[in-house]
Amino acid sequence: MRKINLLVISTILLLFTVTSSAKAHCEIPCGIYGDSIRIKLLYEHISTIEKSINKIKALDNSHDIVRWVINKEEHAKKIQEIASQYFMHQRIKPTDKSDKKAYQRYIKQLTLMHKIQIYAMKSKQSTNLDNIKKLRELVHKFEHAYFD
Repeated sequence: MRKINLLVISTILLLFTVTSSAKAHCEIPCGIYGDSIRIKLLYEHISTIEKSINKIKALDNSHDIVRWVINKEEHAKKIQEIASQYFMHQRIKPTDKSDKKAYQRYIKQLTLMHKIQIYAMKSKQSTNLDNIKKLRELVHKFEHAYFD
């Protein structure tokens, strides 16, 4: 009986670990990618962070501020996950320096993704709407650098 309970508990923990680690897109090389969807999600997360910041500023000392701060930080984290797990790990491919045009494109995409991650972090740290403006601008630039 004890062995069965341990097996059931182990199975549940394994399932929880596997299902909780599947995020925006797994790292299995399935070849199914939704690049334009991920860009739209980045814009959606930015708008959600902006709304959260505006609510935080409007509420002043209300108990609802905690919910909006958590919401703001969760969406900033989702931006970082898309930038890192999806684009940097899977979609932006390393390019040899000998192909100067491709290498410049690669460096530009990496640089923009790095900046997107930084401004997502900054949006966690403050309620400065300039960070939101910069995030939108960077995603727009990345969108053109990636799809052009």
